[in-house]
Amino acid sequence: MNKTILSIAFAAAIAAPIALEAQSKPTSATYITKEEVDKVNATPGVDRTIRVVDIGGEHFSVGIVHRVSAAAAAAARGGRAGRGRGAGRGTPPPPDCGELTSTPPSSGGARGMIAHDLQTEGYLIVSGGGTLMTGGHIVNGRKSGPESAVTTTLNGPSCSGTAFGDDIVRKVVKTGDIIIIPAGVPHGWTDIGDEVTYLSFRPSGQTLTAGYVNPAIK
Repeated sequence: MNKTILSIAFAAAIAAPIALEAQSKPTSATYITKEEVDKVNATPGVDRTIRVVDIGGEHFSVGIVHRVSAAAAAAARGGRAGRGRGAGRGTPPPPDCGELTSTPPSSGGARGMIAHDLQTEGYLIVSGGGTLMTGGHIVNGRKSGPESAVTTTLNGPSCSGTAFGDDIVRKVVKTGDIIIIPAGVPHGWTDIGDEVTYLSFRPSGQTLTAGYVNPAIK
């Protein structure tokens, strides 16, 4: 009798995860049309998620990112960059991520870099181009705060700052190029022409929530 009960329990323990896996396995494909991509790309913002899909075991996000040149961005801000800064803001918070040192390199770094702790990204350039910087390590960086919607909802915990290292690659990319950036690798843009627009692909085990559909295409 005891042997029978143990056999049944053992069989149930093996079958349970198999059943759960079968239940969570997707059974249909997801189609995203060019018209939907264009609708989302016409909405305000830089990095816009189109859809997040459960692919079984992890989630997969597709988004559209549009960046403009530094001059165009400054013109769009209309001089707002300098307002409200300086006096009354107090001392900036101390560095809290990356390599922390009291004697950072004085030159040779790549500014405006970010590294995502958990999130791998893939890019497909669909228009425009610029110079994409990847690699190195961030020195005296700052963690993304809760107010940073892009990093908290799209990429999870991240570290931003200036990266240093002989392994930094500065690569001019153009329409049709594909880039894959593993989690933890610093990256950032410079020398953007008029603009650069790219599809982003993000497989995620814990950062992104499946089922999201951009309001522009609901």
